[in-house]
Order: sequence, then structure tokens, then C-alpha cells
Amino acid sequence: MVKEWFTEILNLTLTSGGAKMLVFSKAKLVVLSVPKTGTTAIEEALAPHAAMSVLDPPDLKHAPVYRYNRFFRPMIEKFLGEVEIVAVMREPISWLGSWFRYRQRPFLDGRPVSTKNMDFNAFVEGYLSDPQPAYADVGSQAHFLEARPNGTSVSRIFRYEAFDEFVDFLEARLEMQIDLSRRNVSPPAPLALSPALETRLRHTNAADFELWEGLH
Repeated sequence: MVKEWFTEILNLTLTSGGAKMLVFSKAKLVVLSVPKTGTTAIEEALAPHAAMSVLDPPDLKHAPVYRYNRFFRPMIEKFLGEVEIVAVMREPISWLGSWFRYRQRPFLDGRPVSTKNMDFNAFVEGYLSDPQPAYADVGSQAHFLEARPNGTSVSRIFRYEAFDEFVDFLEARLEMQIDLSRRNVSPPAPLALSPALETRLRHTNAADFELWEGLH
């Protein structure tokens, strides 16, 4: 069936932990996994009910719209027809803060991506640099969710800050109750930005702020 066919063709590993892209054949629904948007608990709860759950490699499990369009859309539409694509987006400064906190975890100590002994201002300075240092190379939510020239796009984006609306949508669409537990919670850390740095960030990453502010 669909699940077995995708697994064979893509030779994906479906047994390790982490966020993933989910495909629901009956509901004709695809849930894209935007990193650091709190969807790990959702994915752990729903993976057993999905026709396909992409866990590895990271470039596929966190497939942006452009990668979904190239690698997954032709196969999914061949078997399921037109599907609805949904995702969650987080307020951009909070999103960067989540990356910053995550990369302070001890298992990253000594690696180029570690933010240990760094403050949030230094992290954002790195994020705004060109080229970005490894610890700040985290991409952009707006780029992740950017529509493709052929019309492939996310049908609906939910705010992380109103996560209950996302859960309500999934429960109605999948006709099931979703029981969540917190997963992948990063250690606390101060996330205050200097006014000048915040202004630079809002200007340089205007697309992210405009997209998030336009969500309803």
C-alpha cells in the first residue's frame, strides 16, 4: 500500500527519534515539519496513524515546500490526488530563541554548532552575518514555507502561539482525539535583544515577520 511503497522507494529510516513530515491518505493531508515549532509531540502522537512518516534523513524529514514539491509531491499526487498541506510557524524572534536554547544542550559541547557560553545577542549577530557561522545557520521560516512557481504551497499555516487551534484542526480532520505530552524542551536562557539588533533583524528578515504577522 501507500506506506510500504514510499518506504521502499525512499529507503527511509523510521525508527529513530525526532520531528517528521506526516502524510495522511484518508484525510488527504500533509503536515510539514518546520523545525523548532513545537510539533514533535504532535508527530509522536500521530505517526502511527499516518500513511507515511518521514524521519530520516534530516533534509527530508524537515522538507521545506521546495523540497516537498521536488521529491514528494509527484508521488503523493499520483496515489492520493490533491492534498492539503499544513504547517506551524513561530514568532521569528521566539523561533531563533528556540534554536539558541537548543544548541546550548550538553550533547553539542565542543561542536561548531554549540551556543554554550554565548548570549542571545551574539547568536543573532551570527545569524545576520554573511556567511553565517555554523551555530547560527538555521535557515528561515519564510524560505521554508515559500510557495513554488508551479503553485505548490502551504494551504494553511497555524501560529505556534495558538497551538490549540492546530490541534483542534487535526482532531477534526483526522476524526480522532490527540493526547499530547511535552517533548524536545530546551533549557531556559535569557532572550532579550538590544533594540538596535532587533531593528536590524526585523529589516533583514522582513519576510519572516510579515508572514507571521499576517497569520490569522
